[in-house]
Amino acid sequence: MSTSNCQPDMQMELDAATAQSARYLKTIDSELAYLALLTREGLKPLSRWEKPLDQAGLDGLEQAGLLTRRVPRSVRNGQAFTETVFSRTPAYIEVYASHFENLPVDKSAETVRVEGFVFGYPPCCVAHYIRRPYAPNEFPMEKQKVLFHWVCKGCILTPLLTPAYERIYRLTESL
Repeated sequence: MSTSNCQPDMQMELDAATAQSARYLKTIDSELAYLALLTREGLKPLSRWEKPLDQAGLDGLEQAGLLTRRVPRSVRNGQAFTETVFSRTPAYIEVYASHFENLPVDKSAETVRVEGFVFGYPPCCVAHYIRRPYAPNEFPMEKQKVLFHWVCKGCILTPLLTPAYERIYRLTESL
């Protein structure tokens, strides 16, 4: 039985199609390009874009190797809008759509748990956020800005994820 060197490549290589799609997505919004690369690399099982996205934007996500789906939602006053979710895995899209499609946005504990699962947030951070959203922690704010979850006090998982998030963040900035 052979073992391979599993050291992470600190300089992520993008194939030409992914680099081209990420550059296009960055013209829409740099956060969209960042989310797409995090999802493509598997750091996030699923991502959600809450702003309008036209067919060219969907095509850009798909060119990066992501599956997409538009999910109709509403806000408390009844106003409808459409979210775009994307993932490498159809099951995460189905879980999200089956739980949220045609439903109003809410901040219930159940919603936070489902979102935490599909978005790949550490379970300890999700549980703590439900109890005390945005509670103070010792996590450096400059590192918090590259994440999409609020870090719980004493989290042991987020510091393991942060270098990969930062690497993809820098890559996105360099495109």
